[in-house]
Amino acid sequence: MTKPIYIYDDSLLKYRFSSTHPFNQMRVKMTTDLLTMSSQLNEADIIKPRDATDAELGLVHKQDYMDAVKQAGEGRLSPEKMESYGLNTDDTPSFEGMHEKSRMLVGATLTAVDAVMEGRAKKALSLAGGLHHGFSGRASGFCIYNDSAVAIEYMRQKYNQRVMYIDTDAHHGDGVQWIFYDSNEVMTYSIHETGRYLFPGTGSLTERGTEEGFGFAVNLPIDAFTEDESFLEIFKETLEAAIIKFKPDILFSQNGVDAHYRDPMTHLSVTSNTFEEIPRFVNEMADKYTDGKWIAVGGGGYNLWQVVPRMWAQIWLAMNDIPPLRGRLPEAFITKYESKCPVDFPVLWEDDFSDYDDIPRRRDINEKNRSMLSRAMLHIEDQ
Repeated sequence: MTKPIYIYDDSLLKYRFSSTHPFNQMRVKMTTDLLTMSSQLNEADIIKPRDATDAELGLVHKQDYMDAVKQAGEGRLSPEKMESYGLNTDDTPSFEGMHEKSRMLVGATLTAVDAVMEGRAKKALSLAGGLHHGFSGRASGFCIYNDSAVAIEYMRQKYNQRVMYIDTDAHHGDGVQWIFYDSNEVMTYSIHETGRYLFPGTGSLTERGTEEGFGFAVNLPIDAFTEDESFLEIFKETLEAAIIKFKPDILFSQNGVDAHYRDPMTHLSVTSNTFEEIPRFVNEMADKYTDGKWIAVGGGGYNLWQVVPRMWAQIWLAMNDIPPLRGRLPEAFITKYESKCPVDFPVLWEDDFSDYDDIPRRRDINEKNRSMLSRAMLHIEDQ
């Protein structure tokens, strides 16, 4: 049986808006170091990514938008034009070589796709991807090119695959959803914090797709301050039901970890317990329903030091059927990063809960979530 593969190269860290921007791909390197230093990832597991071609980007992105990204990255696009394409905003500021550095992330995801589709592995992880807010002709929410959407359309056209897209980021996976909103060959599934409080403000229960795609968009908007038990109840019950209904050939998951209670940009209250369980359940679903085929990418996660590396490491462990690790992190990892960390550096694989606040509205939140779950299940069964 072929082992899972891990897509990584230091060149992927070049996607960087500024030194103060919250989207920092150093988290990908830190996760890679954590896995390597804990002897869970070795050189033979790692494949270097290729760049995506313009033709591949053009599977979902408009030519005028790609031209604008190129020009913006060379300092040749007017402020008015940049604004019209969602470029050089506070969220998505322009930077030098933007097109080249963005297509590298897409290429990394496509490297994972080809490895699985060509039978070199059943499962592949590319943490540099997961930029789910990018639209066909506009940048949004830290995302220039939408690697997930490109990869899904690439699988659909080149390999004739029915793709189940699973998004567990705290922010709604709007870009991917809208690109496939009228398709019945792709199902988009997103469990996220309700848009009442959080960007991008979409992802309501009633967003179900249009035309041939009606019923093929599944949204689970959960209440702010949702905790582990409620999150996992909704996730497990709806995901398996949606997979059974859709009958995908492959699972493609976006693994934002910004639902963690320590993330500074969202209002959910889940812990390492949930981030250990999410990829294990997806792995189980892949083994049960798609002959083990599963491609995973990264996504949101803005607490670089205390959250992302430990949570993302769980995806690789799950892919390899390795139980969650417990206790102290590798000393080499602690030595390398603790002195650079401006906050309390976590030294355990699991959360220590020293700063976990009790949620006073727990019962009300859980009841609201159960009500939403009941309606969502009716939608799925009616699909």
